[in-house]
Amino acid sequence: MRKMVEILDAKTREKLCFLDKVEPQATIAEIKNLFTKTPDPQWYPARQSLRLDPKGKSLKDEDVLQKLPVGTTATLFFRDLGAQISWVTVFLTEYAGPLFIYLLFYFRVPFIYGHKYDFTSSRHTVVHLACICHSSHYVKRLLETLFVHRFSHGTMPLRNIFKNCTYYWGFAAWMAYYINHPLYTPPTYGAQQVKLALTIFVICQLGNFSIHMALRDLRPAGSKTRKIPYPTKNPFTWLFLLVSCPNYTYEVGSWIGFAIMTQCVPVALFSLVGFTQMTIWAKGKHRSYLKEFRDYPPLRMPIIPFLL
Repeated sequence: MRKMVEILDAKTREKLCFLDKVEPQATIAEIKNLFTKTPDPQWYPARQSLRLDPKGKSLKDEDVLQKLPVGTTATLFFRDLGAQISWVTVFLTEYAGPLFIYLLFYFRVPFIYGHKYDFTSSRHTVVHLACICHSSHYVKRLLETLFVHRFSHGTMPLRNIFKNCTYYWGFAAWMAYYINHPLYTPPTYGAQQVKLALTIFVICQLGNFSIHMALRDLRPAGSKTRKIPYPTKNPFTWLFLLVSCPNYTYEVGSWIGFAIMTQCVPVALFSLVGFTQMTIWAKGKHRSYLKEFRDYPPLRMPIIPFLL
């Protein structure tokens, strides 16, 4: 038996549209598309948030109408999520900026350090190593965005890109200014400190990439399937035995290594801020795993083994 769906504005309770003869097996994504095809369409599907209660949570696109607690006539409440932008575009913009900005300071383009230093080169090996590490990190991120990551949500609010770019681009400029400064001094313990830090950085970058590949293999292309991630034959993935989000663990480790290598305060602060944010994300994902999977491994912590 087909259902009728009325969509009301969550704020004003004004009726926005009435959909007649909707199939019971219709998903929320299909209802959003029907909403878009009404005589006076204003919001494309990615901007739409449909919910059962005006102040409730948004329904998932894959939710099926007949499985929702509604009668013959289903009342859904609409909220406008605002202009949206694809996650791929967001990540490409976030990561291309730091790559380009850092190189401006590395090559000492005019008007940064003074005319006598225009296009000069640092005499310290660690400065060149730092540029290679920083650039390779963001090149890796760009390539992963294009060829590795599979996104469960296609878009995010356009306004967020300005906040995210301010964070990534601003920190990149701040750390690059000091690391490539003509008066920059190498780390206290010289080559030994640099070699140790470089080893940490490389290992963590390989680990981070390995985790991203393992997570990619969990989700077939075009699917939103969620599974418990487990270690594979790749030793870098064995960290899954102890933490839910080893990609964040390795990411933090990379920046700690970079901070030790450069002995630069802005890098240390960037690592601290990044660790704080990634801990919040990791805790959220850990809670989701525990809620969704009853057989989730009990020994795992969100981001730091045995601690956090």
